[in-house]
Amino acid sequence: MANIQSSIGARSLRFVMSRGAIALTASLGFLALPTPSDATDWPKFRKGLWQFERTLAANGSGGVIFKREMTRCVDPSRAMKETFRSSSVGACRSSRPDQVESNKYVFAQRCDYMGPVRTTIVVESDTAYTEVNEVQGALPRTDTVIARRIAQCD
Repeated sequence: MANIQSSIGARSLRFVMSRGAIALTASLGFLALPTPSDATDWPKFRKGLWQFERTLAANGSGGVIFKREMTRCVDPSRAMKETFRSSSVGACRSSRPDQVESNKYVFAQRCDYMGPVRTTIVVESDTAYTEVNEVQGALPRTDTVIARRIAQCD
């Protein structure tokens, strides 16, 4: 009787271990695959004192909703990495960026605080870029950021 129980126990243990090995192998394989949330190739910029000019305009009417300038010490590469990270916000799924020219990136749909937007980023150099976010829908608008590095930070 003890021999039968140990035989059944050994078979159950092998079954559980083989199922665990399959699950572990599958999860490790999954982790090795690149995921849409990996931002691996995005424009890099120099840290420093940057000036940002942001303009929000209503599409169709051409009216400027607001225009602001801001100057601060930042590393724009960190923010750009997050922009290039495909994310989901509610039912909105970001598309991966297409590099349409050597210095131009287009997201057919990117999800951010404004909702689904079409984003175009034009990189002039490691010290300047322009980002245009076009929001469609009930209140279409365009959010444009012109960014330039103007000095070193202390």
